[in-house]
Amino acid sequence: MNRNQFIRTAGITGLAFSAIPFSSMANPSLNDPQLDKELVATFVGAAHRDMEKVKELLEEHPTLLNAAHDWKYGDFETALGAASHVGHKELASYLLEHGAQANIFTAALFGHLEIVKSMIEVFPNVLHAKGPHGFTLLHHAQRGGDSAEGVVAYLTEMGATETKIPLY
Repeated sequence: MNRNQFIRTAGITGLAFSAIPFSSMANPSLNDPQLDKELVATFVGAAHRDMEKVKELLEEHPTLLNAAHDWKYGDFETALGAASHVGHKELASYLLEHGAQANIFTAALFGHLEIVKSMIEVFPNVLHAKGPHGFTLLHHAQRGGDSAEGVVAYLTEMGATETKIPLY
């Protein structure tokens, strides 16, 4: 290889390598593992009321299942958290069937006294834990209706009185 061929080859190779970052920007979703914040906000927002929208978005973007939206001031909420605090049991069940991460707030909603009791026995301060938007276990149990009456009675007996605690 002579000097001119070397310079030409090096120049073309350099141009090719310098274009790699720009070509990777053509489809940022493939290169950025973080979910789009607006998409997460839409999904979590829909989980307060719109089962069909949640199903549609989850089918298109399965990784939304456990994504949490940051409403600010430490107020993080998943779709399951949203469905749970508004008492949307059908939607909460749908999310759980698809592998959503269950927690004590959802257990309170569904009236699972044994789960709530055992968590409080092991971690007593959970009795006064704040869920999304500051809604407490007592709030979630009240949203559960008749099937969660035992949880409401237990939480009240243990000293729970608040249904919402300020976040800050």
